Amino acid sequence: METSRRPDHQPADAASGGPAQAPAEPVLAGRTALVTGAASGIGRACAQVLAAAGAHVHVVDRAGEAAERLAKEIGGTPWVVDLSEPAVVDTLPADVDVVVNNAGIQHVAPVHEFPPDRFALIQRVMVETPFRVLRRTLPGMYERSWGRVVNISSVHGLRASPYKSAYVTAKHALEGLSKVVALEAAEHGVTSNCVCPGYVRTPLVENQIADQARTHGISEEEVVGRVMLERSAVKRLIEPADVAEAVLWLCGPRTGHITGSSLSMDGGWTAN
Repeated sequence: METSRRPDHQPADAASGGPAQAPAEPVLAGRTALVTGAASGIGRACAQVLAAAGAHVHVVDRAGEAAERLAKEIGGTPWVVDLSEPAVVDTLPADVDVVVNNAGIQHVAPVHEFPPDRFALIQRVMVETPFRVLRRTLPGMYERSWGRVVNISSVHGLRASPYKSAYVTAKHALEGLSKVVALEAAEHGVTSNCVCPGYVRTPLVENQIADQARTHGISEEEVVGRVMLERSAVKRLIEPADVAEAVLWLCGPRTGHITGSSLSMDGGWTAN
């Protein structure tokens, strides 16, 4: 006589009454990731979560001690380079499965007072460098028929704010680059997306708070409440770990049809 078996042929879990769950293999086991601006803030959180998911992470940052310390902590490889020098991209590893373009800098000033050399620097770091990184790494992804590109954009890749002409320009350009890569890479099994957070609790934002306070002549507390979060329904800064979890999700096994997208994490800012 035949005995009754569960459809999945798994033993029942006595505590839950459901099937016992075997430990899941990390979703990025055997994969390699490259994260720029990885020594602090969002980049650091991304490097940590990708490593925890099984990836070997190349930690790219100009802050040498911090990059080396993080790489040791997560079992990654540090690359101490200044991404404002375009040629250094050619010294970075090309054979990676995941790229997180995160490195960024900020300067706050009205357009008529904005230093042209600072504007050009921001474009080099936040537009030209991602282009160069992808130009170098996409061929290997194409050969393996799998890859994930996640560009850390911003709500300022979707909306503008005064006094941030270089940053807003760069993030809008990064959005365009990401979409072009999405169209070109789709047939190769490679996705390209942007994550667009509002204000995240990072050293960059902390510096912005001080800059905005000087620009507007108000206190730093007023900058957070009246300037930064004025258009957000959720009145608190985003944590770097929250952005990193979104990045990891886009690199996971169920997101192959998500490409050319911009994932807003802005507390409702762009809903206005």
